[in-house]
Amino acid sequence: MNTNCEQVRSLFSDYLDGALTGHEMMDVSSHLESCKACKTEFAGWRTMQHSLAMIGTAKAPQNLGLKLRLAISHEKVKSNTTWKDRLELAWANTLRPVVLRTAAGLASATIIVGGMLGMLTAVTPAAQSVMADDDLGAYTQPHYKYSAANMDAVLVDADNPVVVEALLNARGQIYDYSIVSGTLSADARHNLEQRLLVSVYEPAKVFGTPVRSRIILTFSGISVRG
Repeated sequence: MNTNCEQVRSLFSDYLDGALTGHEMMDVSSHLESCKACKTEFAGWRTMQHSLAMIGTAKAPQNLGLKLRLAISHEKVKSNTTWKDRLELAWANTLRPVVLRTAAGLASATIIVGGMLGMLTAVTPAAQSVMADDDLGAYTQPHYKYSAANMDAVLVDADNPVVVEALLNARGQIYDYSIVSGTLSADARHNLEQRLLVSVYEPAKVFGTPVRSRIILTFSGISVRG
């Protein structure tokens, strides 16, 4: 193993996390194509990362946003509240988030209104509602923004499309991929990898915070749709 190999291997972790610049990522990718030893070791790193990703993260309890709104509002309870105060609290904590996130049917709306009326007749009313983020718990999908460089088209047989699953980091960069179906020649695979490296996406977001995600790309002929 030469000095260049040591330098490249020291970047494996950042490469998998997508923390390198586009130029550095292309250098690492180029080295992996020409160095069998480094390519084998990198495969081990990638397998370990996939295994850790399968474990996943703990999910927030169901209706966490609603429960937080209610708890915070009840902490600010005051006496001598009017029916108008209770109506505003019911709207802020129950109806407003639901209306903004879903297009409920008539039956669902009836259930929600019934819950609101029950809250209005509660023994201990709250005078002031505390607004939470309307997007609490919302998830936004990643979408393509631009390519950092002009790349050759990925030549694919129009009758045999290629489906690729790509992994995006929180910065909207692709740091790994796998071919789900279809086959590519060595040249086409090289063009695909270069294209993925310079493609920039708006990352997925949870609670407004960028997170890692996966995207599916389909190549047919010389066109691509994601």
